[in-house]
Amino acid sequence: MLTQPLADAIAEAEKVIAEAPHIRTEQDLVEGYDYLAGSIRASLQMAWAYERDYPFFTQSTGPYTKMGLDNPDTLYFNANIREDREYVVTGTRGSTADVSFQVLNGDYSPVEVPDSLAAFDDREIEIADDGSFELRFGPAKPDPGPNYFVLGPGSSMLVVREVYSDWATERRGTIQIQCADTAGGAPAPLTRDGLAKRYGVTGKILLSRLRTFLAFPKWFYLNLPVNTMTEPRPTPGGLTTQYSSAGHYELGDEEVMIVTVPRSDAPYQGIQLGSVWYLSLDYINHQTSLTADQARVDPDGKIRFVISERDPGLANWLERTGHDRGYVQIRWQRLSRALGEADGPEVEVVTFGELADRLPFYDEAQVTPGEWADRISARQTAVAARMLG
Repeated sequence: MLTQPLADAIAEAEKVIAEAPHIRTEQDLVEGYDYLAGSIRASLQMAWAYERDYPFFTQSTGPYTKMGLDNPDTLYFNANIREDREYVVTGTRGSTADVSFQVLNGDYSPVEVPDSLAAFDDREIEIADDGSFELRFGPAKPDPGPNYFVLGPGSSMLVVREVYSDWATERRGTIQIQCADTAGGAPAPLTRDGLAKRYGVTGKILLSRLRTFLAFPKWFYLNLPVNTMTEPRPTPGGLTTQYSSAGHYELGDEEVMIVTVPRSDAPYQGIQLGSVWYLSLDYINHQTSLTADQARVDPDGKIRFVISERDPGLANWLERTGHDRGYVQIRWQRLSRALGEADGPEVEVVTFGELADRLPFYDEAQVTPGEWADRISARQTAVAARMLG
């Protein structure tokens, strides 16, 4: 059967999910099987989009194809490339807080993070008054002109991230890619052997994807004391203008984690919760993430997030949605300076009944059930609009 390699890989992937060491409950397992479904969809898309001579941008990560503690505020685009070709990337700059470009050497694997051969944001490119731009990526050449970026040895993927801070008002831009060396041509027609290869590649992508991001928490989170967060540090993977603070939590139903962090001068600052599968929680129908523009900033310039299962009636409540264990991460992007300990979070675990005494602006931070419903409705509307472009 043509699809047998993929069928075998799916069966093996189901075992990877079922035997994951962090599973404690039936709900953990159910969420793992849901993760598997999204990973199958994404792997098929990536295998069929593998056209380095006739590339196009795809979104392999989204609300239904999650991986790698995906940022709810980010649209991820990627295209396969090769170091000996020249590529033309055109588009328009939207009004989002950040747009960044990164060239990777290889892909994520269970043993290493790929090298970042180039990483920059749109402050480093020339953009026309109407928001349009044209970038070129290719081999080194004399006098390449502005907006030309050299592809280093091993270049294999171009990743573009478009990051929102205000979901309600910011609008995405556009992005396209074309191989200059093959423009006007067409890829070879499909063959049975070619399809067989793609089904096999899909299976390999699927298993690598699952095993890789089961290993990630061990590298970056689980060696940290529970219910703590690190000081800001450059994000692993080479995003030069991004810092992050990471941690993992484990809380009882009556326990609350308070995360207090200064409102940064960075254009983007956001916090999110993640499940034990290293995935974002449901950020469409629940408030499991907040940006600095979405959050309430207290009069002293600090943002106080409250992570709990019970509803405290506060604007900056981050809903655990039944997850007594998970990950929490803060990101700062489009930075113009290095961050230090003073820019990072302070973490405190208290009981639910102590909240009023531990939050200095508790009364001012209250929201009514109707106001909360409006917040969730706005999230649902904004994500739907963002997905449709």
